[in-house]
Amino acid sequence: MKVQRSPNLLSFVVSLSGWITSVLMPLVAQPVWAQSTRTAPITASTEASADSTQLITKGQVVEPIKKIQQLKQIKRPISSAQMLLVQSPTPQTVPTPELVQVTGVKANPTSKGLEVILQTSKGQELQISNRSAGNNFIADIPNAQLRLLSGEAFTFRSQKPIQGVTQIIVTNFDASTIRVTVIGEASLPAVELYDSPNEGLIFSVVSAASSAQQPQTPPTPEPSQPSAQNDEPIELVVTGEQDGYGATDASSATRTDTAIRDIPQSIQVIPRQVIEDRVITNPDDTVRTVSGVIPSNPSYEGGLSSFSIRGFDSGSNVLRNGVREVDSGSVSRNDLTNIERVEILKGPASVLYGQGSLGGAVNIVTKQPLRDPFYNLEFLAGSYNLYRGAVDFSGPLNDSKTVLYRLNAFYQDSDTFIDFSRNNRWLVNPVVSWQISPNTKLTIEGDVSKTVSQTSAGLPAFGTVLPNPNGKIPINRFIGEPGDFETFSYARIGYDLQHQFSKDWSVRNVFRYEISKRGGGGFTAASSLDPDGRTLNRFYFDGLTPKKEDTTKGFIVATDLTGKFQTGSIKHTLLFGTEVYNTERTNNEYITGDAGPLDLFNPVYGSPRGAVEDRGNNPQSGAFVGVYLQDQIAFADNLKLVLGGRYDWANQDSNDLIANTKTSQSDQAFSPRVGIVYQPIQPISLYASYSRSFNPNSGADANGNLFEPETGTQYEVGIKGDLSNKLSVTLALFDLTRSNVLTTDPNNSNFSIQTGKQSSRGIELDISGEILPGWSIAAGYAYINARISEDNDYAVGNRLVNAPENSFGLFSSYKFQSGSLEGLGLGLGLFYVGEREGDLNNSFQLPSYFRTDASIFYKRDRLRAAVSIKNLFNVDYYESSSDILRVFPGEPVTVQGTISWQF
Repeated sequence: MKVQRSPNLLSFVVSLSGWITSVLMPLVAQPVWAQSTRTAPITASTEASADSTQLITKGQVVEPIKKIQQLKQIKRPISSAQMLLVQSPTPQTVPTPELVQVTGVKANPTSKGLEVILQTSKGQELQISNRSAGNNFIADIPNAQLRLLSGEAFTFRSQKPIQGVTQIIVTNFDASTIRVTVIGEASLPAVELYDSPNEGLIFSVVSAASSAQQPQTPPTPEPSQPSAQNDEPIELVVTGEQDGYGATDASSATRTDTAIRDIPQSIQVIPRQVIEDRVITNPDDTVRTVSGVIPSNPSYEGGLSSFSIRGFDSGSNVLRNGVREVDSGSVSRNDLTNIERVEILKGPASVLYGQGSLGGAVNIVTKQPLRDPFYNLEFLAGSYNLYRGAVDFSGPLNDSKTVLYRLNAFYQDSDTFIDFSRNNRWLVNPVVSWQISPNTKLTIEGDVSKTVSQTSAGLPAFGTVLPNPNGKIPINRFIGEPGDFETFSYARIGYDLQHQFSKDWSVRNVFRYEISKRGGGGFTAASSLDPDGRTLNRFYFDGLTPKKEDTTKGFIVATDLTGKFQTGSIKHTLLFGTEVYNTERTNNEYITGDAGPLDLFNPVYGSPRGAVEDRGNNPQSGAFVGVYLQDQIAFADNLKLVLGGRYDWANQDSNDLIANTKTSQSDQAFSPRVGIVYQPIQPISLYASYSRSFNPNSGADANGNLFEPETGTQYEVGIKGDLSNKLSVTLALFDLTRSNVLTTDPNNSNFSIQTGKQSSRGIELDISGEILPGWSIAAGYAYINARISEDNDYAVGNRLVNAPENSFGLFSSYKFQSGSLEGLGLGLGLFYVGEREGDLNNSFQLPSYFRTDASIFYKRDRLRAAVSIKNLFNVDYYESSSDILRVFPGEPVTVQGTISWQF
């Protein structure tokens, strides 16, 4: 199908690219590696004796396939419809080859050893270069990626699959190359290559015993027979989850398939493996190994999740599969059961996702359906009467595997270390994907969840982090009433439709409808502390009727058109998109009043509520539209430029049904981004970027002028390095400025003006991946200087709340690779958070703390068991604070154990 391109859009891109080319092309006229040449491919150790043969799988003969020529038979580069093993071509200007998607990897035994199948319908388009050295057979496929139909990258490993081979690894070497490695015990393994229209690309690995007995002219493979111990041949199937602690890409940063090393922005990914090895279930806990990210709410509270990123609260910057959440608080209610990984985008994300915090965004990537049957049952128990059960089922719904499903569900009930406090949660998350045609895929996903929470609203600073004449307040003290509770119900349904027009042009359309409800018996919280240091005055907050729950509902529609083209030798990846979302909040009628005092050191509960002193009913609605354009320009393999811009229109209405008033506000904002990446050598990326954000304000000043949106500006430079193909590091320096912050009008204290400014400057270092076989690490350190720059309410120079100057998080694990301990793993977590200010007045500080976690886990065949200990040495610490009456203690020593069975 031909795509008609817009003449206006194309001429604009060509003109812009021509101008940029004239400025930047002299810088890359001679790339660093342009004068080097590749080593000649190395011949595999086994020769083919026939042009064709038959592939034998599970004892049956299938469609004939053509055997690939051996390297020494090839005299020059060859281009053919058949799959050929080729030498590296002489450098020349050629069209960029299409990336072939390998959707799975299988390993099946044969009479000679083992065959590894790279499953793809485009096996004939693959290009292969041999990089073998020593005892390692290494083949690079420079125009392919390991990706499930869901888009998830994965890695395949097989330990000691046959005699003479210690390991087989199939992994994404970089953003466009698959590397197949077969490690021999004492010599270079014997490998034959085939391609099959039905199966894909096949690597046939000959065992040492078979190779020793093999005649000079290898016979046609015979049907493989099951071993005596098995009823059918062994079949190792990739489940699709990202392997290890490292990640090579994060599509949410550009909304395109781009390697992290090619993005001029600091991006950190917490893969599923880290989540499992740490044995955590709350999204707040995942960020502790990421530099500059601090949870703002304690993980035991079970309320809304919030993070401080680079000194600023993350606010509404929560994405789900690369599309914003209508209700950002839903992330905490999703738990981690159905989450595949968590991506942290540092700095403004408004250029692609509209309004949001300056500090960064959190992208939640959910688990997607798998092509092969997968069933997992899990049970977890732990301290404070924690009990939890979860299921994860997936597989095909038809024989052709074009319709797949996945079902994640869990139920959890627990107390907390705080008296009378408990949480009850459950979630059901079904997903169905339909590969309508080779170029079209539809995914439908929905989930329903509910949380019933009875939590404390923190403790006063006097008696926790400040001296109190009565002594220290016990951290398990509950300041509410035992009958207090809140419910959070959530439901969503939507689809994700993707279509590939051609190898260069594709479109994605996402729709999601969400509804959340907040109800229950309300809560009781502190209003003031008497001079005696022990009498806490309290107020209550409650909805009027349980049947009229505070409801937020809305929908979002996002459409992305992505295309690749060239202007001369310059490559472009163009993204054009639109985003429309609406929200409506209703039934948020409430009442408040005095709740009777509480003695913090000798509490007596059950005081009657006082008369209603205030009530409110403020329905709200909003309509938002955004249009964005982005061009990723590759002037050369080592120089890339990202240009992007987005224009947003925001309309918000607020009704006060008690006062019978209505206010409306409309805002517009333009959010640009420009970034450049230069790679002096292949493993190193140097980058610099400039970007802006916006966040609408509500209200008006004393003259009746509506407030302009808050704006944010960031400058960032950094270095990304691949210390090995499994270990990466990022060093970033940033300077952020938040403007148009509301502050009190000095001429009229009943109104505000927009003269406030805040700034954050700092340096971050992150490292993740595998150091040595079995030894993995995820760690981050940050130095952040986040302060008030201009304000009429607070002193200039005051530090921002919950923004430590120094913070450090590390989790490292070691998994035994062989011997009697194979399958056993040990993990250690070290988390340091420096002193933080408790409020913008800087009237008190939260002391620094150092927490140690540990875990031990075992995985063999279908069984996985793990035990984790949080706060191993039971240190007293305080996680965060809202103000001088609300300081949240950290969790004491906590033990959790989990066991799961896959079948």
